[in-house]
Amino acid sequence: MNDRSSKATPSSALELARKVLAIEAEAITGLVPRLDDRFLEAVGLILACRGRVVVSGIGKSGHIARKIASTLASTGTPAFFVHAAEAGHGDLGMITRGDVMLALSNSGQSDELITIIPLIKRQGAKLIAFTGNPDSMLAREADVHLDTRVEQEACPLNLAPTASTTAMLALGDALAIALLDARGFDAEDFARSHPGGTLGRRLLTHVSDVMRTGDNVPLVRDTALFSEALLEMSKKGLGMTAILDAGERVVGIFTDGDLRRTLERAPDTRVLKIDAVMTRNPRTIEPNKLAAEAVELMERYKINALLVVTESGELVGALNMHDLFRAKVI
Repeated sequence: MNDRSSKATPSSALELARKVLAIEAEAITGLVPRLDDRFLEAVGLILACRGRVVVSGIGKSGHIARKIASTLASTGTPAFFVHAAEAGHGDLGMITRGDVMLALSNSGQSDELITIIPLIKRQGAKLIAFTGNPDSMLAREADVHLDTRVEQEACPLNLAPTASTTAMLALGDALAIALLDARGFDAEDFARSHPGGTLGRRLLTHVSDVMRTGDNVPLVRDTALFSEALLEMSKKGLGMTAILDAGERVVGIFTDGDLRRTLERAPDTRVLKIDAVMTRNPRTIEPNKLAAEAVELMERYKINALLVVTESGELVGALNMHDLFRAKVI
């Protein structure tokens, strides 16, 4: 390190950081007017692809290529990354006639990619190129070339790939999302690609997966005494009980909050009927709804439990916030 580094100050570091962000933001916005029919051709090539999208690059472009492959795969477009250097040493065998190769190179002259172009063509695979040089070998030989050139790199020396890789990454995201939309890929499809994380649990867990059923559901008839409802609440430990009519339909709920309000009025609880103090028309949810929807209902109405009912209002289960915490939906 030379002694010029000692001249850096907090203010100059902030100024440089802001300049970097401004340059990279400009690199992305500069792509917008360049999107034209060639982008649509790239989308069409991939939609028509019977194989997979093989994304490749070298150096920093290779790192971006790996991320684009991952984004494509998780949004409904089967894709994988092949390192450009390894492709020339055996990994080219992964590519078949039905595939589309997406090659990234800012210069468009990367030797590792140029070397394998004739072999890609011979295989019968299609080639889409992201480059910053429309006159490059890679751009000329591609079936579709998408221009990712930038006015300057964010590096003060204008050498380190910064703005150019940001532009490639953003264009890759644009391509992936355009394909997602064209395929009608939805939240449930996305969750199937992410079953191991919180996102998958939130998107795929239904109320029926977490609700309490059978004898674990607190319930009394609307003809029951207040004392019977209180006993049922204590026994089931949900902080509430459902109130049912003779047809097994929910007509009310009695919660800890209702209990406090009732005791404040000091009635004669020995003869008190539960239908006189229950909350009528309570918030309910159907078992086929997503657990995330149950969370949204509880948060919106500031309640801690929900009764689960059929379309006709028959009680089939119950759940509270603790059940959703245990299922890691929250």
